[in-house]
Amino acid sequence: MTGPRQAGKSTLARSVVSVPRSNLFDLEDPRDLARLSEPTLALAPVAGTVVIDEAQRLPGIFPVLRVLVDEDRRPGRFLVLGSASPELIGLASESLAGRVTLIELAGFRLADVGSGKREELWLRGGLPPSFLAGDDVDSARWRDDYIATFLERDLANLGFTIPSTTMRRFWTMIAHYHGQTWNGAELARAIGVSEPTVRRYLDSLTDALVVRQLQPWFANISKRQVRSPKVYVRDSGVLHRLLGVATAYELSGHPKVGASWEGFVVEQILRLDVASPWFWATHAGAEIDLVVEVNGSRVGIEIKRTDQPRATPSMRRALEALEIERVVIVHAGSERFPLADRIFAVGIDDLLISGGSLLVG
Repeated sequence: MTGPRQAGKSTLARSVVSVPRSNLFDLEDPRDLARLSEPTLALAPVAGTVVIDEAQRLPGIFPVLRVLVDEDRRPGRFLVLGSASPELIGLASESLAGRVTLIELAGFRLADVGSGKREELWLRGGLPPSFLAGDDVDSARWRDDYIATFLERDLANLGFTIPSTTMRRFWTMIAHYHGQTWNGAELARAIGVSEPTVRRYLDSLTDALVVRQLQPWFANISKRQVRSPKVYVRDSGVLHRLLGVATAYELSGHPKVGASWEGFVVEQILRLDVASPWFWATHAGAEIDLVVEVNGSRVGIEIKRTDQPRATPSMRRALEALEIERVVIVHAGSERFPLADRIFAVGIDDLLISGGSLLVG
């Protein structure tokens, strides 16, 4: 199970899997690291499920896990938690193919908190301590501390040796580019580093699961398609603090309010039963916010912060060019209705709480 820091991985694991202390290894605890100095000897005789928390701190453990799993293929023998991408931790390595199921926990979903808390979830984000804070001021203060701790300690623990002041500046710039296509040359000039360096910064935040790079859809229909990824700060609450936003009133008047809403909905949708997420855009202005696969069908998704959505030429162009089954406009209202042939409007609450079933059928 992977996810950003403070997303609730450890709490969820310990509430679902009841294990004795002897079966729990928190690798941020020096005592547990010492217990795993000889991992084969420590893990082989343990009965029941073993929980290994913050596994990215001991990447050498994964070859051992492969051997132990092959000796005993009992499902759920190991529950491995990490605060970075599966690739960075080692969970996506070729040696573990067929031996691991990957789950990502990114905090609360709208389905977890209910439609009545949608605006609060958007403002505060899904990290449990932020969402559950007593008021917006306490929530904002917690997120400020979270950002500082992440930059000063957590990045270094993940192996990234980038000065915290440099990364704060870069992360803040990413917040202002939230929802836009990546322009490495412009960001490199602004920070005063090379394009490969600024790309390394972006990849570091992506591997730490706090930034998303949404890749463009390539189709052999035009040489004028956008080929750079879109970048998003994954947690809307963290985004808002990087932008200096603390209250719903401040958010409503901020220039990035539309982009923030788009990113919030994108993250919520990608936690449904969808696969292969992309976006599509041309330099002429045609665009679809998301292209995903649902039950084997390709679906285009447009996100609109309005309760009066309408079909656009971009959507009709996408239907023809991308061979998608339908376009779904996710809007801020509550109704589901057709707008044109294979173009439908669906309210955000219904879509997200239905588990994505309204994307098809």
